[in-house]
Amino acid sequence: MPLNDHTLILILSSGLIILLGIVIYMEVRLRRLLRGKDAKTLEDTIVTLAKEMESLNASRKEIENYLTLVEKRLRHAISGVSTVRFNPFKGTSGSNQSFATAFLNEEGDGVVISSLYSRDRVSIFAKPLKGNSSEYELTTEEKEAITKSKV
Repeated sequence: MPLNDHTLILILSSGLIILLGIVIYMEVRLRRLLRGKDAKTLEDTIVTLAKEMESLNASRKEIENYLTLVEKRLRHAISGVSTVRFNPFKGTSGSNQSFATAFLNEEGDGVVISSLYSRDRVSIFAKPLKGNSSEYELTTEEKEAITKSKV
């Protein structure tokens, strides 16, 4: 079947209509892409987004530095506290009025405070701690308070 002029014009017209439809569709999509508050061109939009990205990166770095500082400070803050109550005078009546309390940070540094209660007086002792131990002799109750307060 040979192509005559009428068939050829019909095919070309159909192709032209299809191409015109594609161009209109692409124009609508392009206008939708370029639509914005102030941006008249895609370049303005990209420049605005790049500036915002730089601002976000600066904020992120600032927050990371702040969190690093907070982490350093938290390592030195008291994070574990434990109290052990006991009766230092076995075989006598009375209750567990004496105590040992340990205050430790994450590195095991801090202090253990002990109180010995008797009818006549109350004695209070404080022993510094470095790495969960002290240069002073620790009682069983003080060691127990240190163990319980470890984070």
